[in-house]
Parts: sequence; structure tokens; C-alpha cells
Amino acid sequence: MPIIIKASDLKFRYPRDVANRDALKFVGLPDPAAFNRHDLYEILPILSAVMDAVESTDGKVLHLIEDILNEMPGFVTTRGEAFDYLRGSALECLKR
Repeated sequence: MPIIIKASDLKFRYPRDVANRDALKFVGLPDPAAFNRHDLYEILPILSAVMDAVESTDGKVLHLIEDILNEMPGFVTTRGEAFDYLRGSALECLKR
């Protein structure tokens, strides 16, 4: 069962792109669509998918992934790349 993340679960506040709220969001790989890291409606599905991928429901892990998201390099531009980067980085951090 996929994890549902709400805005109130997040460590940071994010702007909302209301005009594109109903547009198709991340549903899985591959996803070549551009990732808007400054839109809550883009961020929630990616964070949910990453939490599922790392098999965690821990709020501390969610906040770690948020920290990684906020420091993610600018060359990560698509949803697929963002998911891969966040998942890989989170798994690397959780090994330690």
C-alpha cells in the first residue's frame, strides 16, 4: 500500500503551483517530464514514491529526504532523475 504524505507531514513549506495542480504528476519510472522542485503538488508524489522505495514510514526519514531534495543539484531536471537521485541518496545516507 503506497504511503500518503500530506503537506502537514513535511519539514518545510513549499509554494503551490495552483494553475498546474490537476496536471499529471509522478506515477513511476520512466518519467521524462520536467520536475518543479518549487511546487508542493510535484513534491508530494515524489516523496511518497521515494518513501515507498526505501520502505520507510518514519518521519525522520521523510525529513532526511526533504533535506536531500532541498540540496539537490540543478542538473537533476526530470521527475525520473529526481526520483532516482532522492532514492539513491536516501539509501546511501540510511546505510551509515
